[in-house]
Amino acid sequence: MKSDSDMIEVATTFCQLIEAVDEADSSWLHQLAGILPRLHSAVDALRGRDAAPFCLVNSDLDTRFEIFSRLRHKLGTNDCYWLEFDVALDGQSMTGSLADDLTDIYCDLKSGLSLLDKEPDLALDNWRSSYKLHWGQHLVDASRHLYELDARRHLSS
Repeated sequence: MKSDSDMIEVATTFCQLIEAVDEADSSWLHQLAGILPRLHSAVDALRGRDAAPFCLVNSDLDTRFEIFSRLRHKLGTNDCYWLEFDVALDGQSMTGSLADDLTDIYCDLKSGLSLLDKEPDLALDNWRSSYKLHWGQHLVDASRHLYELDARRHLSS
């Protein structure tokens, strides 16, 4: 199906962007800001199928932390953002993290990509379910923060 191939393509592109963070130039955040709406659209096109909600978890915490650390370093002051209920006057209590959002999206997408050759239907079902259960909120938060960075002309990393 077209929606399946769209999801595979955008998941692959997103993961490649994250994996290339160390070599990324100033257009990297612009590329991410452009791919997130495509990712949202692609996963939404998969949601027509009904399956019991489940989420295959990538439990490699060392890899997750390494990716998060690389992203956080690259993002610098563009990483942290206010969540809806954050309350602090000193700026020290921002609880949103773009690096965390991108890491969680990456790990869930990468998990599906690793299943594609052996069990493509399971990979697609996992993306759809894990989107609902986990990374969908990260996608929305990351998109909102990138929009705010762009509006303030801080999207260059």
